[in-house]
Amino acid sequence: MEVAHIDAFRRDPARFWGFYRQRLQMLGDKEPNGAHEALAELERRGLLDAVITQNIDTLHTKGGSERVVEVHGSIRNASCQSCGAEYAREKIEQLLGEDGAAVCGCGGDVKPNVVLFGELLPDEAMAEAEALAMRADLMLCVGSSLEVYPVAGLPFVTMQRGGRIAVITKGPTPFDGDATVRMDGDVVADLEALLAAI
Repeated sequence: MEVAHIDAFRRDPARFWGFYRQRLQMLGDKEPNGAHEALAELERRGLLDAVITQNIDTLHTKGGSERVVEVHGSIRNASCQSCGAEYAREKIEQLLGEDGAAVCGCGGDVKPNVVLFGELLPDEAMAEAEALAMRADLMLCVGSSLEVYPVAGLPFVTMQRGGRIAVITKGPTPFDGDATVRMDGDVVADLEALLAAI
């Protein structure tokens, strides 16, 4: 909260980038796992309309999913807070000044296109997520505690419209009693088993 908050970014961009630069590098090197690939295969088979994710790591796209709703943004790029210029993640290193802050050619501060603490979720992404939840016959809730709102409210939307939910995650969730299917194992193994059974 002290560093990854929008107020901290505005107050001290150099400190923010000192923290966030390592995170970008770490996440940028990650590769998708079998769960990401299983979801992409379900989409290819026409059994999954989209992936709604709070993750910012772009692994669903790397894993082959085509329709990914990134409700917390992604590390894919960053934007100037003054002129709106966008920069690919790979170009951010070139924007870092002597103090460590990323600065645009116009002199404005550059911020990753992720939702920081203290910021609202993007309206367009949340509207798309809600529309998907409203028309879902079955919502797969994978690898989530289902406690971070407003996204954690999406299963309610599906159930209120007569749809069902399947919860595939380790540990309890507030929706365990409502789930038509509840799998509590490793999400990679569970999704690969699901895919093999279809």
